[in-house]
Amino acid sequence: MITIDDFLKVELRVGTVLEAEEVPDSEKLIKQIVDFGELGQRQILSGIKQWYKPSQLVGKQFVYVTNLEPRKMMGLDSEGMILATDLPAGRQGSKKPYPIKPSSKVPPGTKLR
Repeated sequence: MITIDDFLKVELRVGTVLEAEEVPDSEKLIKQIVDFGELGQRQILSGIKQWYKPSQLVGKQFVYVTNLEPRKMMGLDSEGMILATDLPAGRQGSKKPYPIKPSSKVPPGTKLR
């Protein structure tokens, strides 16, 4: 359990994916360049490669956590995290992530509350 004060520290914003590509030598990661409006562009790595092609992400809007400390993954900095929900994907019991997106297009950087 966390307090409401802890939760209020988490900054959730809508970002528009400008570019996406597979991270070489990684079985899981896709590198995205995401536009967050006034916050600028950020590089975000997401472990969704087995379910999505980079071309499926470009131009789409998703919800991201934007105030995490950068994390190095496969030698690259990730400056945020995409939010997703898991639903059963198939017989092996793995779960496919479904990135959270706004119900309609909003300006990049729009803050969730």
